[in-house]
Amino acid sequence: MKITRSIRKNFRIRNKLKKVAKPGRFRLCITRSSKNISAQIIDDKEQKTLLSASSNQKDVKELKKNKTDISILVAEKLAKKAQDKKITKIFFDRGIYKYHGRVKIFAETLRKNGMEF
Repeated sequence: MKITRSIRKNFRIRNKLKKVAKPGRFRLCITRSSKNISAQIIDDKEQKTLLSASSNQKDVKELKKNKTDISILVAEKLAKKAQDKKITKIFFDRGIYKYHGRVKIFAETLRKNGMEF
C-alpha cells in the first residue's frame, strides 16, 4: 500500500514533536474539515486523550456562526477545560494543515487564554 503525501507529512510533523517532547507536556492535535474543527489534548506516554473539544458539539452547533468564529469558540472551550485540569504547557500538532487561517486563529486564541506552546 502506498503512503500518500499527506500521511507522510503528518508523520514527519508528529515525529519532530515526539523527539523534543518533555515529561509534563501534552500534545494538542488539531483536525479540520471544510465545515468543522476539533482538537484533542493527548498524553502520548499513556496513549490517552485527556481533553477534547469540537464544533460538532450541540451547544456550538446551535450558534450558527461563520467558521472563524466557531474556531475561536472551540479554542476558548478547550482552554477552559485545560485550565480546570491545570494543563498549561502543550505541543501544538497542526498535522497536515498550514499554520494559516482557522488553524492560526485557533492557536492564537489558545495563547490568549493562557496556554503555552
